[in-house]
Amino acid sequence: MTTMRETERKYEAIEGLELLDPAGLLGFDTGTGPQEQDLAAVYFDTADLRLIRGGVTLRRREGGSDAGWHLKLPAGKDSREELRLPLGRSARRPPAELVALTRVYTRGAPLAPVAELDTRRRRWVIVGADGQALAELVEDHVTAKTMGEQTTTVSWREVEVELGEHGQRKLLDRIERRLLKVGAQRAGFSSKLGRVLADRMPPRVVTPNPDSARSAGDVVLAYLAAQAQRLRRYDPLVRRDAPDAVHQMRVAARRMRSALQAFGRVIDRDDTRELVAELKWVAGELGGARDAEVMGERIASMLTELPDELKLGPVHAAFTRSFERRQADARDVALAALDSDRYLALHDRIDVLLGDSPVTARATRKAKRELPKSVRRAYRRVESRMADADHQPPGEERDRALHETRKAAKRLRYATEAVRPTMGKPAARLRKRLKFVQELLGEHQDSAVSRPVLRELAAQAHVDGGNGFTYGLMYAAEAARAERAENNLPATWKRMRKRKNTAWLKG
Repeated sequence: MTTMRETERKYEAIEGLELLDPAGLLGFDTGTGPQEQDLAAVYFDTADLRLIRGGVTLRRREGGSDAGWHLKLPAGKDSREELRLPLGRSARRPPAELVALTRVYTRGAPLAPVAELDTRRRRWVIVGADGQALAELVEDHVTAKTMGEQTTTVSWREVEVELGEHGQRKLLDRIERRLLKVGAQRAGFSSKLGRVLADRMPPRVVTPNPDSARSAGDVVLAYLAAQAQRLRRYDPLVRRDAPDAVHQMRVAARRMRSALQAFGRVIDRDDTRELVAELKWVAGELGGARDAEVMGERIASMLTELPDELKLGPVHAAFTRSFERRQADARDVALAALDSDRYLALHDRIDVLLGDSPVTARATRKAKRELPKSVRRAYRRVESRMADADHQPPGEERDRALHETRKAAKRLRYATEAVRPTMGKPAARLRKRLKFVQELLGEHQDSAVSRPVLRELAAQAHVDGGNGFTYGLMYAAEAARAERAENNLPATWKRMRKRKNTAWLKG
């Protein structure tokens, strides 16, 4: 399987706009061209179009230089991640490897052909002064036929601009300004398939824009919708074991859960109690993989930094064997969760939340007046947890209390993050200071978790007839790191609590 990031914009090629001389029209060097291609593609989706509704397309394309099966997944503004496999023998059965990556969108529903597109393409390459490819400009003449009980055929012409390997996003803006100046218009659809199937698409759930939302309900729902999108976006990446994917997916689940807990006066907490529990469950199932990832990187880094004379025995090899097993076992747990019916039911619950939101009467109130009250309660929770930790003597009980403080601080940080579009700089300042507190608490917690692991590795070394000296050194270093984090915490906590950071919480 090959993978590439596609960053492109589409434009309506209105009557009168001719790309006979794109170099002269746009003012960019297009080298030689155009190259002409004939492309034929069959698109697959569920009967109720779950893929395209999620911003996903799966097609089988013939012709051109990239013939094969193509799966395109959301990857941020103007961008999608494209995964490719060879054509293979079957023209009507998508590869299981690609189908598995769509499960969070299809929820197990079968895929079938929904449209055929024939495209006559003219392609130019925009090059820089050094001759490197910066972008591609294509003009497509498209004829599309829908498939199913009723078929329709439509034709249109469009222009696409796609960044090349050496292009920068600002180049898209420059090209767009020139295209708009000569009469082009941004396309109303992000994909050809979306245009073809527009009449068959069910009504979209309209989520508020966080930057323009004014009511408390709109602000919270905009945040929840964004996190739901992130949760689904990272699902295929976790399945492919992409770097940092487990962490990002887990963060999205925790942000949703924290928002539902913090803003229970706006989104009825009684109606979301089960969803909160399920978000906790999926974050927990991903937690083992994330912990193994963090601990593995942390201990590997410590080993690398130790002088060779302090590494007694095959510590690198022993550590690698141990953590490869841990990481493989934890990954199996995470993937089993993603393949479960329970996980699909979680996403069904999220759809219900966003489509028929259980808002309270407070949801209609102005966000600037209502939401600080909820954030203030989350703030007081952190204060209470910190006070509990301060009263604990050093040891396991204090470690646990500081971990509870860290979790409460995360909830507060996420709540502050949710209201930042409305509250502006005051919320941004508090969020920034909270991050410093959270980092110290995180350093302390990582040390508390890694020390038992190091003790276990030392014990295993002894059983194997080796020496636990090196692990003992690292154990002591971890204890010192935890102590430094604790020593730095009071001053960081005090700076976070300054009036300029928290005055807005009082309304």
